[in-house]
Amino acid sequence: MHDHSHDHSHHFDTHNRSFAIAVILNTVFVLVEAVYGALSGSLALLADAGHNLSDVMGLILAWAASWLASKAATYGKTYGLKKTTILAALFNALILIAAVGGITWEAIQRLTNPADIAGLTIVVVAGIGVLINGATMMLFLKGQKGDINIRGAFLHMAADTAVSVGVVISGTILMFTNLTWIDPIVSLVIAAVIFFGTWQLLKDSVNLAVDAVPKGIDPSAVHEQLENLPGVQSAHHLHIWALSTTENALTVHLVKSDPESDDQIISEAAAMLKEHFGIQHTTIQWERSDGHCPNTGHCAAQHQ
Repeated sequence: MHDHSHDHSHHFDTHNRSFAIAVILNTVFVLVEAVYGALSGSLALLADAGHNLSDVMGLILAWAASWLASKAATYGKTYGLKKTTILAALFNALILIAAVGGITWEAIQRLTNPADIAGLTIVVVAGIGVLINGATMMLFLKGQKGDINIRGAFLHMAADTAVSVGVVISGTILMFTNLTWIDPIVSLVIAAVIFFGTWQLLKDSVNLAVDAVPKGIDPSAVHEQLENLPGVQSAHHLHIWALSTTENALTVHLVKSDPESDDQIISEAAAMLKEHFGIQHTTIQWERSDGHCPNTGHCAAQHQ
C-alpha cells in the first residue's frame, strides 16, 4: 500500500560537498604539518599530523557511509545500506575515544618529562590548524543536529580545533615563560572536553546499532497516540528502531472491532507518526477484537 523508496539525493549532495571540502583541506594540512614537523624536528607536530590523518580517515568513513545510504534498496538488501551511517558513527566515536586515550597518555608523559619550549613554527602551524579545522567544523554544524553520522564528523573537526587551540595557547605561554606544565595540563583539559562530547555520540550510536528506540522518541507517547486513533481499542507488539541515522521505522498490532475505515486510519496513523515522532516507515497489522478476520482467518499486515 506504500512505496518505501525515498529520494535521498539532495541530503547526500549537500553533505557530499561538505565532506569533499573537509577531506581536501585536512589532507593538505596533514602534509603541511608533516613537512614542517620534519624540518623543525618537532615530534609534537609529527604526532599531531598522525592524529589529523586518523581524523581524515574518519571523515572518509562518514562520507562513504553517507554515500552508501543514498543507494537504492535491492531484493537482497531491502533497506538498502542505510545502516552503514550508524556503523560509521559508532566507529568514529571509538576512534575519538582512542584519540582521547592517546592525548591523555602523552600529557602524563610530558608532566613527568617536560618537553622543550615550543618554537614559533609550531605555534604558527597550529594557528593554521585552528583556521582549517574551525572552517571544516562549521560545514557540519547544521547537519550534526539531526544525524549522528554527521555529528561524528563534526566532533572530529571540533576535537582537532580544540587541540590546535591548545597548542597555540600553551606554545605561546611557553615561548615567554618557563611554565612547562602548561602544555600537558591544557592537553588534559582538551582530552576531557573531547571525551564528554564523544560519550553521548558513543551511547547514541550503540543504541541505534542494537535497534533500541532512537533518542527523542518516547515509546509510551507513541503507544498512547496509536490507541487514541478512532476505533482502535488497543495497541501491542510495538517496535521502533532506526533504519539509519536519519530514518526510523515502526511496526505495531492494532486491535479494532471491524474493518470500517481501516485505510483511512492507517493513513492518519502514518501521518501522525511522521509529523510528531519522526517515524517515516510504518507497518501496521490489524487484529479484530472478536478474535478472527473475515474471509482469511487472520489479519494481514498493511504498510505505510
